[in-house]
Amino acid sequence: MVSAVAALLAAASVVGAAVPEPPPSRDAAEIQAMIDAAEPGAEIRPEPGRYRGRVLVDKPLILDGGGKVTIDAGGSGTVMVVRTNDATVRGLHLTGTGEDHNAEDSGIQVRGNNNVVKDNVIDDALFGIDLQQSYFNVIRRNRIASKPLDLGVRGDSIRLWYSDDNLIEDNEVKDSRDFVLWYAKRNTVRGNLSTGSRYGMHFMFAADNVVENNRFLNNSVGISMMYDEGDVVRNNVISHSVGATGTCLSLKEASNIVIEGNEILYCANGIFLDLSPFQPEAVNRISNNRIAFNDIAISFLNDWERNHFTGNRLTGNMTEVAVFGGGSAKRNLWDGNAWDGYEGFDRDGDGIGDTPHRVMGYAGRVWMDVPDTRFFKGTAILEVLDFLDRLAPFSEPELLLEDSRPVSAKRKEPA
Repeated sequence: MVSAVAALLAAASVVGAAVPEPPPSRDAAEIQAMIDAAEPGAEIRPEPGRYRGRVLVDKPLILDGGGKVTIDAGGSGTVMVVRTNDATVRGLHLTGTGEDHNAEDSGIQVRGNNNVVKDNVIDDALFGIDLQQSYFNVIRRNRIASKPLDLGVRGDSIRLWYSDDNLIEDNEVKDSRDFVLWYAKRNTVRGNLSTGSRYGMHFMFAADNVVENNRFLNNSVGISMMYDEGDVVRNNVISHSVGATGTCLSLKEASNIVIEGNEILYCANGIFLDLSPFQPEAVNRISNNRIAFNDIAISFLNDWERNHFTGNRLTGNMTEVAVFGGGSAKRNLWDGNAWDGYEGFDRDGDGIGDTPHRVMGYAGRVWMDVPDTRFFKGTAILEVLDFLDRLAPFSEPELLLEDSRPVSAKRKEPA
């Protein structure tokens, strides 16, 4: 028995001795020296390990970490700056930026054109990937998380500033402040996941961008477009934007916007419009979206016009349409939408209701006219007041909108 125990102890000591120690930290100056010595177009593969410090890529080359190289700035400054054209940065773990918003401490700052930044992990970073006056870059399959700070003082996961014609594709960003495009044109944002942030995506003074096949989940606001023109938002899933500011999709003074084929689900506001479209004679086209299970499906800050709602499906929303501060939504086009609140018939079976769908506004809905009362929306007392007002209105209800060709609930979906 003693010999058996001794043998087990000996085996354990051998196993323990066989466990390799983690490699010691190295200096990022080693990587910098490799970059400085490389010819343009070279491929650099640093040895696996953790490197302390910061790196500048200032010539066209490939820097490949192979998924085994960490560069840690140690809580100071930006981890990597790409100040060149035609470089590729891939397979790196970039971490430990500073917390200086003025310096825009980032995992990667891109200051050039035709660069590729892909397959990197960026965490404990104030800003993730920051592009300024940079064009025709590809940002693909990166995983980005900010520092564990209060939401308002985190940095942005991906930010484009005066940067056009870039492809932002298949990235995963979480727990950052915003994913932003400011003064940016003709960018394609496709296949990304944005979650746990303030703005899943925030446009400002941007134009002609395409946002497609993304998922914006559990953000305070899914997509916000402010002072934009010509953007296309299609085939995205935008859901679970809740709370006082919870909105799936918000337009403020945004013109000639196309919103089509999206799933807009489980938000306090599905689509919110504020003075949109803003440009004279501009039209926003909102079509073929599924707007479901929201507190309010579609809301207007004011009595506005020139939004075309066609072919949308509104299902399971507590309120179909709201206009705050008085007025109606009649000056917009409503045609061929499917309303689960439609009470008419389709006697000829053509899939279109025989009578228009009308959404009425009642005087008792105080939460439309007094914004502070929205805190109580959904409570028993306000719902009872709404029900009683519809049952026996205190005054003549106002017509908010009319869809003259509502889709019948019995209409079959195309195969």
